[in-house]
Amino acid sequence: MATMQMTVRPEDLSQLPKGTERIPDPGILVIFGASGDLTKRKLLPALFHLWQGNLLPQRFAIVGVARRPLGDEFAADMRSGIVEFGGVDSSDPKLDGFISHISYFPLNFDDPSHYAALKKALDQIAAEKGIGPDRLFYLATAPEFFAGIVENLGAQGMAQAENGRVAIVIEKPFGHDLDSARLLNQQVNAVFHESQVFRIDHYLGKETVQNLLVFRFANGIFEPIWKRNYIDHVQITVAETLGVEGRGPFYEKAGALRDVVQNHMMELLSLVALEPPSSFDAESVRREKLKVWQAIPAIPILNTVRGQYGPGIVDHEHVVGYRDEDRVNPESATETFAALRLSIENWRWAGVPFFLRAGKRMKKRATEISIQFKQPPLLIFNRMANSGPCSEILPNLLTIRIQPDEGIALRFGAKVPTSSEMAVCPVNMDFDYEAAFGKSSANGYERLLLDAMLGDQTLFAHRDGVETNWALYTPILQAWAAKVPQVFPNYFAGSWGPECADHLLEHSGHSWRNDLGRNT
Repeated sequence: MATMQMTVRPEDLSQLPKGTERIPDPGILVIFGASGDLTKRKLLPALFHLWQGNLLPQRFAIVGVARRPLGDEFAADMRSGIVEFGGVDSSDPKLDGFISHISYFPLNFDDPSHYAALKKALDQIAAEKGIGPDRLFYLATAPEFFAGIVENLGAQGMAQAENGRVAIVIEKPFGHDLDSARLLNQQVNAVFHESQVFRIDHYLGKETVQNLLVFRFANGIFEPIWKRNYIDHVQITVAETLGVEGRGPFYEKAGALRDVVQNHMMELLSLVALEPPSSFDAESVRREKLKVWQAIPAIPILNTVRGQYGPGIVDHEHVVGYRDEDRVNPESATETFAALRLSIENWRWAGVPFFLRAGKRMKKRATEISIQFKQPPLLIFNRMANSGPCSEILPNLLTIRIQPDEGIALRFGAKVPTSSEMAVCPVNMDFDYEAAFGKSSANGYERLLLDAMLGDQTLFAHRDGVETNWALYTPILQAWAAKVPQVFPNYFAGSWGPECADHLLEHSGHSWRNDLGRNT
């Protein structure tokens, strides 16, 4: 298939608006669970990139909180993390200045007296650095600590500020089923108002995901055909080549449906399917996303498939099966692959099937949204089709690549120039983010952290959306738990998942797209 690359000219980039970014007010960011990998690999590199871009106030502080007594060792460890995982030169002149804003406070999450000492320490830092009452608490701990931390922050009066803004960021998983999500929402909202709560999903920080809204609503040629009259079906794939990477105990409790489908993939689906919001403020966007999820009827268990990888070859290396991974039950029934078919019963999407699949140890790493359009009513050019790659007239296909090679491709038919007949061959118009704008070291957390500090909830989950999605997936989890799979593992590592996943599409004449990624 031929590919026509689309780029942005340097003169176009020079016309982009400058200096329109807002800078948060001076404040303190408190990261609970700061000794974990998330802080070192993602959060601190993201914060430093904001500092590099002059998007943080000059007067601010980052306080890492965890149970281990790390002291000054913490700041040094974060410095190495910024260099290693943030693509930062160790001699960057801004690095030492940024590190000077970091401190550490050891704290037992279950001891109320420690929170009184934390409050005193934060007040002292604020006084020394001339920082006001703004506080952002980030929960990067295991989920079992969320409720206790929230309760203790409230008990010490740290959930509200008389003359400033206090907010809390909560990492996923937000609950493990509908009942636990409802309970956690009640516990959080008993201390923090919903306007203070930022339930984070790092997928929404990715530029390509945010660009879905721009692509749909800033281009007049796409929105008129973005509906059931013209779209045949939609596929969303989140494929990983990695296994559980030492996180056996976590993954045993999660599985693919909880870890990826219920949150990341439903967010992607909502951005594909939502109606145009009245504006791009948090309330308007969230309202339209919620309408999409509420329009999805119960998913029949027959429209779902689960799988678990066995031994295989990934990237030319032999890898073990899931049951042989470190700290995994050798008879585990946890799914490492999940696929399903669902529908959205509203005026725009009625009759259009949506196919979702997510899996570990797949053949290729790729997160993509594929929108296949309907064929013309009369395929007159099929009569003239020749052999080879142009032997069949393929339907138009719009592909949004989320990762790793971010971009958008549109497949359409074109006449073969060397042919004496009207032979048609598929070609791609391909827009590649890196080719157009240059490679970015951003990890998605930059935008989300900045928005949280500014109080913008547009890219964060609301409690209503969380509970609506759990209501969809809890019955599936319950059905899977009640019936142990007869054949696990049921796909080889390095494949595209279990063969039974193909049956979800076969009865409607579709098949999974496995030529994922950029075709050059």
